[in-house]
Amino acid sequence: MAAPRCSAKVQRLSTFSGMKAIGQQSSMRAASPITSSRQQVVRAARSQLAIEARKVAVLGAAGGIGQPLSLLLKMNRMISQLALYDIANVAGVAADLSHCNTNTKVTAYTGPEELAEALKGADLVVIPAGVPRKPGMTRDDLFNINAGIVKGLCEAIAVNCPDAVINIISNPVNSTVPICAEVLKKAGAYKPRKVMGVTTLDVVRSNTFVAEANQLDTKEVDVPVIGGHAGETILPLLSQAKPKVEFTAEDAAAMTKKIQNAGTDVVNAKAGTGSATLSMAYAAARMAESVLLGLNGEKDIYECTYTESDVMPGFQYFASKVLLGPGGIEKFQPLPELSEFEQQGLVAMKELLTANIQAGVEFANKA
Repeated sequence: MAAPRCSAKVQRLSTFSGMKAIGQQSSMRAASPITSSRQQVVRAARSQLAIEARKVAVLGAAGGIGQPLSLLLKMNRMISQLALYDIANVAGVAADLSHCNTNTKVTAYTGPEELAEALKGADLVVIPAGVPRKPGMTRDDLFNINAGIVKGLCEAIAVNCPDAVINIISNPVNSTVPICAEVLKKAGAYKPRKVMGVTTLDVVRSNTFVAEANQLDTKEVDVPVIGGHAGETILPLLSQAKPKVEFTAEDAAAMTKKIQNAGTDVVNAKAGTGSATLSMAYAAARMAESVLLGLNGEKDIYECTYTESDVMPGFQYFASKVLLGPGGIEKFQPLPELSEFEQQGLVAMKELLTANIQAGVEFANKA
């Protein structure tokens, strides 16, 4: 997820920041003005973009992430149909959201017997389904439950919308993305550039924490994050932060640790009542928006995502910065020159990330 090397062409960094930024024009005074040049470019592009009607399916829409995520997606003018699926309680979520005065049509689908209908015709499938972390739990503790959930959902995707882009939120992402890929491979429906693990929250957190530490506008900050989406596999490239920020070795280590442990901090702060649901919903909505902009032909849309690639030799799956487009991932950005601290982080994550990937592959291929 190399930070952009080219100086001639400025990458368009995602600046998802709520209703106004995703096309809902409003005269409400409460709406904050869009001030950054990147935001002005994206808003202008969206206003001129020929919007193709898109169907988005959210699998796990009644959960802690699914509900706020569905609200944010309901506000996105690029989505004409929002299909909400869960095993229970989703009808009420859809009824509630349907009262919001946007043009996105919301429909509810409950239980396995209605999953196929939820998926048919979907351009993008977002999967927040599964159980959340609780205090004392790691993402790996979720594996046995969430792995089976993701496997079943991806089997249905292979049959009902094999051409859809898939955004996987369900943890552990380091393993659930390989599970999805293996399921699709067995079904003959695997399109590697359309299967994306959502690591956007790591970027969102990095941007926020770096901005706060340096008195910068969060909307102007971009910190690429590579590796995976758990603990030490999360590697923010602070040396590549835009705008340029200087960190001592001690400060870089402290900031990296803060970013890596941010999810655990939220779990502990919620004291057993949930995990990082709201910030995750925000990050997932940003990723979904970027995917849809790419599908609609908008140029220079970059995000970090965890997917199968050869960006980093020795890792079959790896999070890095990519260019999004009509085919999903259009191009992988090469990694930039890493600082010594970042190189050490890359070495440190190898054993854990490799084990996470292998666990997912083995689970998917069990008889």
